Amino acid sequence: MFSLTLFKREMKSNNKLLIIFIYILTLYTVMIVYMFNPDSSKSFDAIIKLMPGLMKAAGFVSGGGTLIGSIATGLYGMIVLMFPMAFSIILGNKLVAGYVDRGSMACLLATPNKRVKIALTQALCLWVSIGILIIYVTVAIIIASAIMHPGLLDIGKLILINVVVYFLHIAISGICFFASCISNDTKRSFTIGAGIPVAFFLIQMLSNMGGNLKNLKYFTIFTLFNANDIIAGKNVVFPILILVAVAIVLYGLAILIFSRRDLPL
Repeated sequence: MFSLTLFKREMKSNNKLLIIFIYILTLYTVMIVYMFNPDSSKSFDAIIKLMPGLMKAAGFVSGGGTLIGSIATGLYGMIVLMFPMAFSIILGNKLVAGYVDRGSMACLLATPNKRVKIALTQALCLWVSIGILIIYVTVAIIIASAIMHPGLLDIGKLILINVVVYFLHIAISGICFFASCISNDTKRSFTIGAGIPVAFFLIQMLSNMGGNLKNLKYFTIFTLFNANDIIAGKNVVFPILILVAVAIVLYGLAILIFSRRDLPL
């Protein structure tokens, strides 16, 4: 169901984009791990109390004086949500709509590969690329923590956090891929594929502030991921199942529409 030749070519062509995001995530990962110590955690909690609304909106909450709590606050409140989302928007826009917009889709369709096979291969590139980013962040945190704070990281909870965040980004990428598959140009694809995830992210920031805005959490997919809840031991099976279902529906509809619609070749 996949074209290995196309998959290899796409992964190779996306190397530079992947490296850029890996570099950005490396900087933030090393910085957050380096900054951790129990005293600084208490100081950070004091800052949160001074600006509770602003800090909550950005996803910064008390780290509880632990390394995994500090990482959850510093990285998984915003950084590991925002940058992989941006990566999915850029890559998802390029994988299908980019070919149609440039007129290159005719070349792909001229091969023995059917539309469904091409679309599935492009989707696989997105899944694998996101997986590489999340796995890299996981490994980078483990290595940085082992060097700077040996024995303090709860690796099991870190892995669980990243399993959930992977499926979150797969669901988000489904929005981007769907937009790419229904669009004839990158402008429309980008408007939909970036507009909806960014709107979800902004809604999540508002809901984080609490009060009357708390109910906004029911209007954003980001509500299904909360690193601090995972650390506290809350069940992650239900959020994962919802995220997987969302991804299946979005990718399934995207591939179905792409396989049947007229293309400006």
